[in-house]
Amino acid sequence: MTTWSKFDTHFAGVSVDTLLEAARPTADAHFVMATSKTGYTTNLPLEDVTGGKAWVVYEYDGSPLPPEHGGPARLFVPHLYFWKSAKWVRELVLQQHDDPGFWEQNGYHLHGDPF
Repeated sequence: MTTWSKFDTHFAGVSVDTLLEAARPTADAHFVMATSKTGYTTNLPLEDVTGGKAWVVYEYDGSPLPPEHGGPARLFVPHLYFWKSAKWVRELVLQQHDDPGFWEQNGYHLHGDPF
């Protein structure tokens, strides 16, 4: 899809499943809004961040995640091309409705579909 893909990288972090288990969301939560320290937002359906599909990562290839790549922590959603992997993640807010994030407010696809 892009010309900047990099293979064989390793991240370490906490599964979003683990975070949600601790938060115990209500049954009416179907979406999550990730907000960055900068105010950047990205929206995701819960099914895109559960079942081992997403993490909040803090290490890249065995070292702390550098600030230019979103450290100290960033959302990592590899099946959505890093489009939805917000850097400098500050909070994950559970929502009933799919509110558009930054790129989606600017005309991009709500689910990160590049086509």
